Amino acid sequence: MLVPMIAAPAHPDALKVLKSVWGYDAFRGVQGGIVQTVLDGGNALVLMPTGGGKSLCYQLPALLRPGVGIIVSPLIALMKDQVDTLRQLGVRAAFLNSSLGLSEVRDVESALMAGELDLLYAAPERLLLPRTLELLERVQIALFAVDEAHCVSQWGHDFRPEYQQLSVLPGRFPTIPRLALTATADDRTRADIVQVLGLTGAPAFVSSFDRPNIQYRVAGKESPKSQLLDFIRAEHAGDAGIVYCLSRKSVEETAKWLVAQGIDAVPYHAGLSPRERDHAQNRFLNEEGLIVVATVAFGMGIDKPNVRFVAHLDLPKSMESYYQETGRAGRDSLPSTAWMVYGLADVVNMRRMLAQSAAPDEVRRVEAAKLDALLTYCETATCRRQMLLEYFGESMAEACGNCDTCLTPPRTRDATREAQMALSAAIRTGNRFGAAHLTDVLLGRDTEKVRGMGHNLLPTFGVGADHSEKTWRNVLRQLVSLGYLNTDANGHGSLIATAKARPLLKGETTLSLREDVLLPRTASRAERRPNNRSATLSAADQPVFDALRAWRLTKAREQSVPPYVIFHDATLTAIAQMRPSSLAALGSVTGVGGRKLDAYGADVLTVIRELGSPSAPTLTRQQAEAVRGVSSNLAVLSVLNAASKTAPAPGSLTDALRDLRTTLSQESEVSAFLIFPNATLEALALRQPRRVADLHGIAGMGEKRIQAYGERIVGVVRSMTAD
Repeated sequence: MLVPMIAAPAHPDALKVLKSVWGYDAFRGVQGGIVQTVLDGGNALVLMPTGGGKSLCYQLPALLRPGVGIIVSPLIALMKDQVDTLRQLGVRAAFLNSSLGLSEVRDVESALMAGELDLLYAAPERLLLPRTLELLERVQIALFAVDEAHCVSQWGHDFRPEYQQLSVLPGRFPTIPRLALTATADDRTRADIVQVLGLTGAPAFVSSFDRPNIQYRVAGKESPKSQLLDFIRAEHAGDAGIVYCLSRKSVEETAKWLVAQGIDAVPYHAGLSPRERDHAQNRFLNEEGLIVVATVAFGMGIDKPNVRFVAHLDLPKSMESYYQETGRAGRDSLPSTAWMVYGLADVVNMRRMLAQSAAPDEVRRVEAAKLDALLTYCETATCRRQMLLEYFGESMAEACGNCDTCLTPPRTRDATREAQMALSAAIRTGNRFGAAHLTDVLLGRDTEKVRGMGHNLLPTFGVGADHSEKTWRNVLRQLVSLGYLNTDANGHGSLIATAKARPLLKGETTLSLREDVLLPRTASRAERRPNNRSATLSAADQPVFDALRAWRLTKAREQSVPPYVIFHDATLTAIAQMRPSSLAALGSVTGVGGRKLDAYGADVLTVIRELGSPSAPTLTRQQAEAVRGVSSNLAVLSVLNAASKTAPAPGSLTDALRDLRTTLSQESEVSAFLIFPNATLEALALRQPRRVADLHGIAGMGEKRIQAYGERIVGVVRSMTAD
């Protein structure tokens, strides 16, 4: 039996390395206990939520134990990302996978044999090659860490058969410490991990599954793309985010539509070529504010810390999938949002897919139970976080205050009569029709299909005319979600009354349903997003943060690494608030280790000196956007200088230019920010060029853009500035 372990004091050397390499003063939660267990030569099973710091639990002991740490990782992108990050910290790291050429593989193997590596990442397929195993037997190994360990189990939500072959490790390397790490694993999955990786008797370190910085929200699906656009514009404009859709077609349509609305977005799914997928993923990792619209093919191992939201336009398949996917938001512990819309069609589709599955009966029963748990979560009128944590075996005494049901408590009412009407309509029509036809019968619509089937003569015809179509679709959705109605297995979408409906129809039980609010009260942005990043920064600190972010982007591009590899947003926020004036003070900021202090300290202090005075000018909204859109500190300074010397451009001209950019984006089917970025838009509004020749010299207006868009830009300017 696995017994959750509590945090334990770590070895003093571990704390020194934690500070000198990562810039942290103390371990979080159970990290210290895990590190100490491995340093003592023990094995461990680690269950820790995404963003909880799993990587450090094997990276740090690998630096302190003799030899090289071998990390099994499922994705090429994840390996590269982690290796880039470690090298920034001064750690000798490399990876072995199919992305390397023969000469590159030989270079890594030579470094391994020469003892020149602290950590080596490898895909399971590469690790299990006889050549690789023979090499490992000839070098000193500090530890084995199996990341995303739930992949070993057929009960896990991401089963990968090659992971089961890792059972060779305990037999071939019995004295080497082994860590299995995952964000989610139920009891069956944990048992498989223990059996495959030989962890019997090893302690299980179970962190809290709570991600308090994530605000959970679920809404009824009405016009999903418009709902998504409103959500992004109101709360996450300019933020990086992930939007999950069920189908490839939906992914491509949604991404294209967002681009047409001026939102920088790219699609990602398994049907794209490897080159297209790599391009999308590289853009997401290396750019600020990009949104990826994806199927579940995207996300595992994504280590980008400043993803500010994860949105679902379709239901995930289970609570485990939902938790892992939403956990990709806010890895830097700053406030983020998990937002989802779903409707009756989603429930019907998921139940039908499950019924048509070729999986064994036992597997289908388990998957059905997981789907039921997710649907209950969606329909709950109580705290979502409490329900989510309860699913993973963790209790929370009080409501969280940071989910939609806490912030705007929904109403519930006795809906027994409505439920009886809907169930009766399904039964009297032969359990052979879908939601649209049942709604027509309940509303008393005299359609050709209703008349042709004789359903206009049924006692249930028109009994629900006092309610709207939307109300009936909500009632049917909730009845399916709660198991009173089921779907047929042949894909026709029929709704079938289940045995659970019988006592309700007989009046032996009652049913209260969540009453979806048709016109929710209008909340201020602060109410909707009470803990957003901007709330942690004063008006005076925001320009410093923006300038640091722009400097970070420049450095990242120089080194061809993602910006967060330089510094996380949380670290930049702390620097902007503290405004250290010396290297010693900067070194005390969480996330600034010795290597980064040496590499970037002088630059950071320069940015602070130039922009950090309390008298820094206050920016307009357009100027703030311009600062975030530029890529060098000099450009930031120019915008700030303009803020202190130049009156703001008329908002109407800025809006007109933004509208033009959206139109050009729709016509060319490319991102609006590829037409011209926000910094260029702001410069155009300030300069107000009335001739094409006036466009020369404006930042971002190169010859190609002038030729393509010049006449239309000056046309807008003339129309808006005519005397």
